[in-house]
Amino acid sequence: MKLDIHKNLEAKMAKTIDALKYEYTTIRTGRANAQMLDKIRVDYYGTPTPINQMAAVSVPEARTLMINAWDKSSMAEIEKAIRNSDLGLNPTNDGEVIRISVPALTEERRKELAKKAHKTAEDFKVRLRNERRDANDNLKKMEKDGELTADELKKAQDEVQKITDKFIKEVDVVAAAKEKDIMEV
Repeated sequence: MKLDIHKNLEAKMAKTIDALKYEYTTIRTGRANAQMLDKIRVDYYGTPTPINQMAAVSVPEARTLMINAWDKSSMAEIEKAIRNSDLGLNPTNDGEVIRISVPALTEERRKELAKKAHKTAEDFKVRLRNERRDANDNLKKMEKDGELTADELKKAQDEVQKITDKFIKEVDVVAAAKEKDIMEV
């Protein structure tokens, strides 16, 4: 039973790392990336809708995004949502497609985004620690129910800590890579 808790913990923590990597795709660097727009919601007939569900988003060049809306009447709303987002992008609408030129980041903006990336990493470390706490609570409950001895509990908790340390190091590695990517000119 202990091993199941460890396997479940590893699976949950791996999903947390995947979520962090996805979260980082939405933080912009100097290059265009279709996932940059994933968090932007467009008011589409009264419903907040992600852009990727209303249009094809492509990257024709390193610093250009192109949005081809399936419903041409929604292009003005898409353009407005992008302009009002916190990404600092200025879309141009030619009636057929919306083009977004991704400007190079200023030094100040890079530092701001690096701080945001660092804060996101800290938030994900808290998630990992919460998962550790839940696993330890389950182990304590198993000891209380007589399924584990005190020695087995200690060994199992040590293993939970090792797993947590491994994933926290992985968060640090992913965060360092993203911060390096952001600070790159």
